[in-house]
Amino acid sequence: MDRTTRIAVVGAGLGGMTAAGLLQAAGFTVSVYEQAAAFSRIGAGIHFSSNVMLVMRRLGIEQALSAIGLHPDAFVSRKWDTGEILFELPLDAGREAHYGAAYINVHRGDLHAVMETALTRGSLQFNKRLRALDDTGDVIRLEFEDGTQAEADLVVGADGVNSKVREFVLGPGRPQYTGQIAHRAVFPSALLNGLPIRACTKWWGEGNHILVYYMTQTREEVYLVSSAPQAEWSEMTSFVPCDRDEFLSVFDGYHPELRQVIEAAPEVTKWPVFARERIPCWHKNRIVLLGDACHAMKPYMAAGAAMAIEDAAVLARCIGEIGRRGPAESFAWYEANRMPRVNKVQDISSQNIWLRQPVDPDWLFKYDACQIPLVAPAAAAPAP
Repeated sequence: MDRTTRIAVVGAGLGGMTAAGLLQAAGFTVSVYEQAAAFSRIGAGIHFSSNVMLVMRRLGIEQALSAIGLHPDAFVSRKWDTGEILFELPLDAGREAHYGAAYINVHRGDLHAVMETALTRGSLQFNKRLRALDDTGDVIRLEFEDGTQAEADLVVGADGVNSKVREFVLGPGRPQYTGQIAHRAVFPSALLNGLPIRACTKWWGEGNHILVYYMTQTREEVYLVSSAPQAEWSEMTSFVPCDRDEFLSVFDGYHPELRQVIEAAPEVTKWPVFARERIPCWHKNRIVLLGDACHAMKPYMAAGAAMAIEDAAVLARCIGEIGRRGPAESFAWYEANRMPRVNKVQDISSQNIWLRQPVDPDWLFKYDACQIPLVAPAAAAPAP
């Protein structure tokens, strides 16, 4: 295999788009297949920490994202009832220089629009829900529910927590509901009626929390996302509208400032939190997984997307050596260099302790997936 290798990326989420862009830049022929009909500016925000922005730099879109995203001066952790500041992590220009790149908040819809510009025109196809994969040994055939087919020499499964590609690697299996739900809301900041809020604040409660931040440079939109226990999730959809009184009751007794913010939200949705058990292998023959398809985790470090993007960067580097090493060895290098770090993030995220108390985030934020020396599989360290 060489640069003529045809690569199919299934899933146009953040990890899939990053992998496709980097592999195309390396000279590979890459097609991206996304089940959605189109990207839409649905309401959701995301943090892009410095380690992610370093990958965006390699993609050539760092400046475009920096121009539209909000640059918070700090990540602030506050106690739910008194408002006491538990920890404040500076994210100013000095910290940007220290970490090597900025930390931004951005709207997912705006993010997707910028990331699409990093792909070769015409390489992203929508309405492509995967039905079947057939690895003949010579070629991998992909069959989609619209009746169309495609062929590839390698397949990257970047299709999320409910990954169809994962089934062909590991067999049938469902993600586990964690007993936690998330509330989400996006609304115009004008509805705050002049209430001054910090750019990025997490309010820590007893068994629940809520994160509030601006998503754009203009501070015109506020995003809030919470975590709260819910014993069961029986809905057949990925999210449902949430009764406003139900939502407000979850945060009864919270500090008046936070109450004023959440009472301003005109509409709230409720989402289940799913996760996956760890698996010892992320590939089978010429099919490989990244992101939530192989290590879906609780979202309490705001690092799930970051891990998928880092996966994509390291995977692209390893695939770049596929002509010399072959698929099996290249994927072994990928797993050896990603699994220890992902496992560490997964453990911390599950505990929901990140940035509640003083912590040194250098190990997370200063990691450059495009530059860090890769270690051979047998020499891989147990932790990053």
